[in-house]
Amino acid sequence: MSILEFLAEKELLDKKSVTSIKEEVRSSGKTLDVILAESGVGASELMAAKSEYYNMPSRDLSNADIPFDILRYIPEESAIHYRFVPIALSGGFLEVGIVNPEDIEARDALNFIASKEDIPFKLFLISEPDFERVLNVYKGLSGTVTKALSELEEDDLTDAAQDDTIEKELQHGLDETKIIEDAPVKKIVATILRYAVEGNASDVHIETMRDKVRVRFRVDGELMTSIILPSKVHDSVVARIKILSRMKLDEKRMPQDGRFSARIQNRKVDFRVSTFPSYYGEKVVMRILDQEKGVKKLEELGFLPYQLEMIKKNITKPYGMVLISGPTGSGKTTTLYSILDALDKEIHNVLSLEDPVEYSIEGVSQSQVRPEIGYTFATGLRTTLRQDPDIILVGEIRDAETARLAIQASLTGHLVFSTIHTNSAAGIIPRLIDMGIDPYLIPPVLQLGIAQRLVRKACPGSGEVVPVEGAVKTMLDKQFTDLPAEFHDRIPEMKEVLKLKPTPECPSGTRGREAVFEMFEMNREIEDIVLKNPVETAVFDAARRQGMITLREHAIIKAVNKEVPFEEINKL
Repeated sequence: MSILEFLAEKELLDKKSVTSIKEEVRSSGKTLDVILAESGVGASELMAAKSEYYNMPSRDLSNADIPFDILRYIPEESAIHYRFVPIALSGGFLEVGIVNPEDIEARDALNFIASKEDIPFKLFLISEPDFERVLNVYKGLSGTVTKALSELEEDDLTDAAQDDTIEKELQHGLDETKIIEDAPVKKIVATILRYAVEGNASDVHIETMRDKVRVRFRVDGELMTSIILPSKVHDSVVARIKILSRMKLDEKRMPQDGRFSARIQNRKVDFRVSTFPSYYGEKVVMRILDQEKGVKKLEELGFLPYQLEMIKKNITKPYGMVLISGPTGSGKTTTLYSILDALDKEIHNVLSLEDPVEYSIEGVSQSQVRPEIGYTFATGLRTTLRQDPDIILVGEIRDAETARLAIQASLTGHLVFSTIHTNSAAGIIPRLIDMGIDPYLIPPVLQLGIAQRLVRKACPGSGEVVPVEGAVKTMLDKQFTDLPAEFHDRIPEMKEVLKLKPTPECPSGTRGREAVFEMFEMNREIEDIVLKNPVETAVFDAARRQGMITLREHAIIKAVNKEVPFEEINKL
């Protein structure tokens, strides 16, 4: 029995009209629900009958408040194509509203999406109007952009790079209040920026593909597609961003870097921009630097008590070097800024060389290096040493020359802070030697080596507390077996850990990120290793005997303290 025959049996339809309605569905392109509504079938009676027919609970979304966060589980394109939408998280299940439960292709797609997100789902029958209502939630960002696209004319594409107010914008920042007045291409760019800031994104990726332009936001370390644009607007959008960033419009074969400021929600936000020539056109990545968030205190970064004490001791020494390692985007600059903020800048002359200057710190003379004109970290260091500095921050040690000059500055009575790319704290020493630094120069200057990564924080009040038992207990016991007994007071009692559990208020189960650290101080044992056998494993073993807690172990401690989900441990 078909759904139409069932409706006729329920006397919601005249049996004679079943054939004609079937034919109208085939020929008109309208959905069955629309045709039934036009035929006089009431919405509530129809939903009740369909729920009985499909043996599926229905859900009325007319007054439902669908959190924008919940939509990340199902991309907008999939929702439109398969006509299903996420509507809630409840009891560890993703609740999905579907218009046509008979669509086998839609069910297969939903099974694939659920397995990819690693979350079970429950299906609920929803009406066409409710489906459209949820789609409008998706269009918070895309709706504004879609409207701008509908206003777009060919002249706008060619004139996008021409703007009489550009100098004013560069001086005073892109003003959100001008969005409505702006031409469509400018409106698209401004809307993307505003939604990225409001969504707490750290980066915006705009990349052209074969037949479309994909815009993605990185939120809490994960990239999510936010909108798809037609390929015809790509060049104009990129041109608009280049103008704001003072890049060369006609240079498309070489990467470029720039930055600009925007005034969004009455606060200043900086955007660091990078272009990259790819096969189908230039890709743009914008790093968001929110000045309102400012510089954190050392105590707010999430150090273990012994780590905080170790840092405070070493940043007050009269000379030497503190190096922080980690991949791009691991929070190294944030840590360096917190260290600078903790210094007494009244009695010390503090200078910094950065690429770029991300936040302004009162009392510190900050300088932006410009490699394109020959002003690099190395040349800047030479100049800095003539400025009578006490403390120098070097944004990154990228090459042998910068490494040698930083070592030399440390040897001549300056305190130097910098970053270096290695996978662990113990890898800092071999990396310096690979750069050509003589091993005997390292022990006198390297005071502290730090490695860090970012892990996602659990939403306040979310997550599931589970006892430490079975395989989890075995893994945790094994993790700390090589830590000397005298340092076991650094480990909390491991009775419970926090596991990821999304909630309706926090669909991802996490909000924001914080750092985990590992660090070691130079001592006689490590000095001997540097001079005799400077390999990473030997340095690690010596640091471990010193009581070093590793990155992974720091994440375990945070999971036991119910700060981060236990699942984050597997990412380290």
